[in-house]
Formats: sequence, C-alpha cells, structure tokens
Amino acid sequence: MLPYLGFTISLPRDSRGSKTVQDMVVKNSQTAPIIHFPSASALVAELGGSYAAQLGIHLHALDPVEIYKWFLAALLYGARISETIAGRTWQVFRRHDILTPERVIDAGWERLVALLDEGGYVRYDYKTATKLLAVNQSLLDQYAGNLNDLHATAADACDLEQRVMSLGKGIGCVTTHIFLRELRGRWEKAAPPLAALALNAAQELGFVPEALKNDPQQILIHLQQVWCKNGESMESFADFEAALVRYGLRLRHLEKKNKRANR
Repeated sequence: MLPYLGFTISLPRDSRGSKTVQDMVVKNSQTAPIIHFPSASALVAELGGSYAAQLGIHLHALDPVEIYKWFLAALLYGARISETIAGRTWQVFRRHDILTPERVIDAGWERLVALLDEGGYVRYDYKTATKLLAVNQSLLDQYAGNLNDLHATAADACDLEQRVMSLGKGIGCVTTHIFLRELRGRWEKAAPPLAALALNAAQELGFVPEALKNDPQQILIHLQQVWCKNGESMESFADFEAALVRYGLRLRHLEKKNKRANR
C-alpha cells in the first residue's frame, strides 16, 4: 500500500503476485507525487464509487423513494461542511426513519435541529432545519413529493436545474449539481457540468488530453468516453465522477496544507 494524500493506494501485482508500478506513472509536482491510475475503474476501486451508493441508496431503478433519499443527502452535502459530517448526518436521519418529505415535515423544526446536531451539523443546524421544512413542503405542494414528476415536468436540462432550485431558498447551483450528477445517465435531462474538483483531478491524473484542457464540456464528453471504453455504462458514470471528486478534495486539502506550511 502506498500512502498518499491521507489515504493508501494499492499498487497492481505482476504475474508472480508481486506489486509493481509499471502500470502507474508517477511524476513530481511542487506539492506531491501524482499517482496515475492504470484505468478509471482502478481509481473507483481505490477511492469508492457514487456517493449515493456509498450511503446505501439505489438509484438504478429510479424508485422515487430512493431518489428522495439522495435528494435529502444532497441538501446536506451542499453546505460548506465536510462530506464526513454530511454523510454522518444523513445516517442519523436514516436511523430515525426521517427519509420522506412527509416525515421531515412531521418531525418539525426542533426535532430536525436535534437530528442535525446529532450528526455534527451544528454550524448550520437552525438554517438547515428551516430550509428542509420549506423545501419539502414545496416538493409536496408542487410534485406530490415525487422527484420523478419534477423531472418529467421539466422541458430540458436547464429547466430541470431551475425547478430543483425553485423548491426553496438555499438550494443553489452547488446543491443542485450534487443532486443531478448522480442521476446523470439515468434521468434523461440530468446534465450538470462536470464538478470543478473532478475536472482538476482528471487533469492531474492524466485522463485529459492537453488539447482539451480549456474546454470543460469537451472534457466531460471525453471522460464519459473513457468510462464507456473501460467497459462501463453511462448509468454508472457517477462512480467515476465521484472518485474524481474525492481525489480533487484531497488535492485541495494538500494544497491548503502546503500554503499554511509556507507562511
């Protein structure tokens, strides 16, 4: 195991079972060596796939109950808070079976604050409790609580994003894109831009040709092609993008750490 950016990377083995680095390219940068994984699948195997799947949420069948669970998680991930705390807070909601719009409304403001605090979401507990009540009431009033109906009503990708954001104050582009990224390839109109963290990671890892480095949309298309050429489907592209986001987060953390060290 090779320690890097706070986690470990398993090197591939040769035919005799010995670990090698022939399938990975390592180059020096000003901050740290960059590990080039032999494939997109290797990156996902090391860092994990989609955020929804890691929470035990199954989006493949487009079950509205499962889609709502991910929507609730996206609302938590969308704040300026660590993904660890956001994920832990979602698990608190799961343990208390607060996983439908109706149950969120029935919980009420004070209990929502308590659940958020239990998960460590203390900094944004009051504001988030208020947001959850407003957003879920809008979802019930406008779409009977069914996010598939929201998608069906949307005219196109842009309208879909606007409809998600119009569910309530506090749902901005960041939260909307977090939510829709995991539905890319599943919902026809889910077409958010590639996450900036994923784009940076893809460039650092060598998945992006030099000619495309100034064109985010073409980079997204290229990464989708890379994923599909790897024998995967577009429905599972969220696994690749999520792994890139995690790598991007670690790159950002290391960059901040180095800046503090150089002060």
